[in-house]
Amino acid sequence: MVAFRAMREKIAKARALIFDCDGTLADTMPLHWDAWHETFAEVGLSCTTPFLEQFCGIPSRKIVEAYNEAFGSDLDPVAFSDAKQRRVQDKLRHSSRISVIADVVDANQGRLPMAVASGGTRLNVELILDAIGMGDSFDTVVTADDAVDPKPEPGIFLEAARRLGVSAEHCLVFEDGDPGIVAAARAGMACVDVREVLRS
Repeated sequence: MVAFRAMREKIAKARALIFDCDGTLADTMPLHWDAWHETFAEVGLSCTTPFLEQFCGIPSRKIVEAYNEAFGSDLDPVAFSDAKQRRVQDKLRHSSRISVIADVVDANQGRLPMAVASGGTRLNVELILDAIGMGDSFDTVVTADDAVDPKPEPGIFLEAARRLGVSAEHCLVFEDGDPGIVAAARAGMACVDVREVLRS
């Protein structure tokens, strides 16, 4: 309840809301983990979920690069990432909303400008938003397909704020991953750690 109350207090002070997508608006992370495991298995390799979890919100090709560095592999980051993306797309059509955060979107529709800022591809983000009934809920959507540096760099959040026409210090970010939380801090934005709200 403490985290939920703190979230409400932060919303009351905000002039714009910016949401991560996977694991924040929609319960999609298990779908991503399954797609990763299947793609690694296809080439006779494995990757643990804890290894993947540290890269929440980071583009897939960057995750493949990190895997190569950590385990001495030579996977093609683009080709392997594309194979993972093809696997996950069918799964994302069955995404379900994370109610406590989705309710924040519903409650602030027409009251505050809102954006999605996701490290996922635009196609994936649009599939998810349509699946959870939020395809038209946001004023703008920034993804890995836009010309911004990925989290933990602040660029994706700063671009969302620019598009909304609200200065960074008046934006509130909702995130479930450490890289995104770091990015929000670097952008000078307040942040709600969705994991704490879900645990409360």
